[in-house]
Amino acid sequence: MPRTLTVAPAYLPSTDGARVAYVRTAGSGPGVVFLGGFMSDMTGTKATALEAWARDRDRAFVRFDYRGHGAATGAFEDGTIGTWLADALAVLDGATEGPQILVGSSMGGWIALLVARARPERIAGLLGIAAAPDFTRRMWREEFGEAERTAVERDGRVTVASEYSEDGYVITRDLLEEAKQHMLLDGPIPVRCPVRLLHGMRDEAVPWETSLLIAEQLEADDVETILVRGGDHRLSEPADLDRLTRTLEELLATTGSQRGCT
Repeated sequence: MPRTLTVAPAYLPSTDGARVAYVRTAGSGPGVVFLGGFMSDMTGTKATALEAWARDRDRAFVRFDYRGHGAATGAFEDGTIGTWLADALAVLDGATEGPQILVGSSMGGWIALLVARARPERIAGLLGIAAAPDFTRRMWREEFGEAERTAVERDGRVTVASEYSEDGYVITRDLLEEAKQHMLLDGPIPVRCPVRLLHGMRDEAVPWETSLLIAEQLEADDVETILVRGGDHRLSEPADLDRLTRTLEELLATTGSQRGCT
């Protein structure tokens, strides 16, 4: 199990006055940046396990909270894929140096792909954990019923039940509409760095076939998809964390000191 790490976060300003929270661990490069999921925060099991791994190996590491998440300021309901992408770019630009490996969990996998597309010269590799690009479209088409669609169109928002939150999730019309600007799975994904994709085959939140589609659409040649037969969406059990760090170490060995994925 990961160690409990209690470090006061630092902050970066965003364009609308909210502040993005992050914790940075000094060390050698390429560095590792963890991008959390929808309504997750940087105190989660995978984020802290990776930080412990990085400390033990003198590896530079950053975990952070998008605005409206965890220790960051701002309202969650004001967030969109675009604003959270801007937060991730702010962390990459303001809290890291040199080439980085992005580790993105669920929605963080979507954001990581968008970051790699926007800053190819900074990204040495990418590791997705149940990566969920375009999840808002799947939610609208496949998960919402008539009642949810009506609520979004009438009220601009709907609260949906989730096993990961007692209060459920608020999904706004702004989130759904703005996300259309960031869809990735309709065509080639212009990311050319080495990519590893971990996905549990018992994932009830993001179908494991999503990782196969990502692998098919990526322009990178060095892509591996690892399906975990008994794995769930979180992939945060001890065996999952061991697999995560092993995969990350293999990815780091592959990337070495390369200066980006252009």
